[in-house]
Amino acid sequence: MITKQTRVVILTGAGISAESGIRTFRAADGLWEDHRIEEVATPEGWEANPQLVWSFYQQRRRQLLEVESNSGHKALVELEKYLDNFLLVTQNVDNLHERAGSQNLIHMHGELEKLRCQECQHIESMMEEEHLGEEFISCRQCGARLRPHIVWFNEMPLQLPEIEKALTQCDVFIAIGTSGHVYPASGFLHTARLNGSHTIGINLDPPENVYFFDEFFQGKAGEILPHLVQRWTEE
Repeated sequence: MITKQTRVVILTGAGISAESGIRTFRAADGLWEDHRIEEVATPEGWEANPQLVWSFYQQRRRQLLEVESNSGHKALVELEKYLDNFLLVTQNVDNLHERAGSQNLIHMHGELEKLRCQECQHIESMMEEEHLGEEFISCRQCGARLRPHIVWFNEMPLQLPEIEKALTQCDVFIAIGTSGHVYPASGFLHTARLNGSHTIGINLDPPENVYFFDEFFQGKAGEILPHLVQRWTEE
């Protein structure tokens, strides 16, 4: 079904990173590492208590130094090498896809290893060890305070026009480790289907939109993806 000329769009969510030890978005009680979402993941939370938000994301950045890309991330790299037309869109803010070797990648919800100036919008990378403390970092361009380069609730995801264009043109859409209820990513499956794409889902548990996939594989991405990619590339 997949040849070198097949146009493939991949969407990954928290499930693929959870297999590397990244803590998932929020617990069953609605808290995010003991914090209310409104406190640490909204523009209003940043304005009300920037030190709390800064400390929260510094903790998550430090966690990145303790984890590694898994076999699911690496299998997607092999698929990208095989295909002529490939786009990987991730809802995750970690850098595990990059560390595995992914190239054509969009972080629609931002990136933990980057900061953005709240005044001039300049973006800086900051995963050096001296950047992982509790003190704020100032913009090199204008001197204003840098905020996490994260798409918070009530903010617009990044590069949506590019993503939408790819979805309307792809032959195969694959969603991996995503719950299917976070908008707008939850609508990607329907956009791809409406434009004639074959749709594939891979998740530990059936997501909310499982019935809209042409194929669904239940289990860990790190166990399922290597076999699927090997089959697709050999065929």
